[in-house]
Amino acid sequence: MRLSILRLVRDSRGVAAVEFALLLPILMLLYFGVVELTQGIMTQQRTSHVAASVGDLVSQSSTLTSADVTDIFSVGSEVMYPYPTTSLKLRVTTLTDDTHGNVTVAWSQASGMTPLSKGATVSGLPANVVVPGESVVMSESQYTYASVFGQIMPRPVVFDQKAYLHPRLSTTVTCADC
Repeated sequence: MRLSILRLVRDSRGVAAVEFALLLPILMLLYFGVVELTQGIMTQQRTSHVAASVGDLVSQSSTLTSADVTDIFSVGSEVMYPYPTTSLKLRVTTLTDDTHGNVTVAWSQASGMTPLSKGATVSGLPANVVVPGESVVMSESQYTYASVFGQIMPRPVVFDQKAYLHPRLSTTVTCADC
């Protein structure tokens, strides 16, 4: 009887399987957490890139129409690929500064968001964005990211991005029918 108990104590077969079974849940949680974090960061970067791309396309024109802006918004949706665009919201606004430092909305178009009212005063802009007497294109993108797995991040995260660009061909970008 003693001999069989000693053999059982010295037997190390199956130890690796037991250790693996104990570590597997921790390793799976770590793996899925890294995947989720990576997807979230990539989505935030795409949202920022959408804001910059839409603003850049608008700032390359001196005059746009409402249809042109809609086409530019569709380009923004393509930039989000391969992520779904159902929760992507966009807004582009041209802001003008009079010589007294008052920044107002010249025109605004949006997709999924409310456009800013023409003539409305805008505050809270970063310093030195608008040059007195000139205008700037403010492009905004908003994306609601929902977790792929739903366990690591159970609630959706909203990414808001803004880009400010100066018109390239003129002092202001006008919209004929906005």
